[in-house]
Amino acid sequence: MFYYVLKYVLLGPLLRLVFRPRIEGLEQVPASGAAIIAGNHLSFSDHFLMPAVLKRRITFLAKAEYFTGPGLKGRLTAFFFRGAGQIPVDRSGKEAGQAAIREGLGVLRRGELLGIYPEGTRSHDGRLYKGKVGVAVLALTAGVPVVPCAMIGTFEAQPPGRVVPRIRPVTIRFGEPLDFSRYAGMEREKAVLRAVTDEIVYAILTLSGQEYVDEYAAVAKERQTAEERGPRRAPLG
Repeated sequence: MFYYVLKYVLLGPLLRLVFRPRIEGLEQVPASGAAIIAGNHLSFSDHFLMPAVLKRRITFLAKAEYFTGPGLKGRLTAFFFRGAGQIPVDRSGKEAGQAAIREGLGVLRRGELLGIYPEGTRSHDGRLYKGKVGVAVLALTAGVPVVPCAMIGTFEAQPPGRVVPRIRPVTIRFGEPLDFSRYAGMEREKAVLRAVTDEIVYAILTLSGQEYVDEYAAVAKERQTAEERGPRRAPLG
């Protein structure tokens, strides 16, 4: 119930006022039945903008840190994420990937929409990064279509580190559903998972027009952070 209060009364109208989203291809999202919406991830606001414009409820797998932050900000963040129907997933440890798969399959088996960011994390520089194969595992295991989605302009409106978004229009563009039924029963084949993931990311790239980087976003972030800190000096003596 609170999901719809948040969407139609509390948060949805505010997001539409701030971002004035232009929606393209909404008819590509199935009116019923399970499906994966796979999008690029440019801004913290993405978590709320896509649910605000979709006619159906969508559930995202969100990192557990969004639900455990300290202080008032942490409590508010957790409140909004739970209200938006997000599921916390612990991304640390060996079992993290399997936990995310189990949670995602549960959503799909209920015939619902599942939202996924194949890059695994927000882009730190607005470019599109290599996708992780979890989206392919879910699509092939559940046997559901994947609808590519591009968020355009959200990075400029609220880049990483910016708390209050700039008031500017954004575009949310949905593409034609991707059917991977030809790979049924092959969800354990690494080459197939890579091919499916790359096809999904390419569809997002076509919609978004971003620059593509054939590297995982988390790796690129770590390298940039290390470069900004500079080389460590050897201790004296």
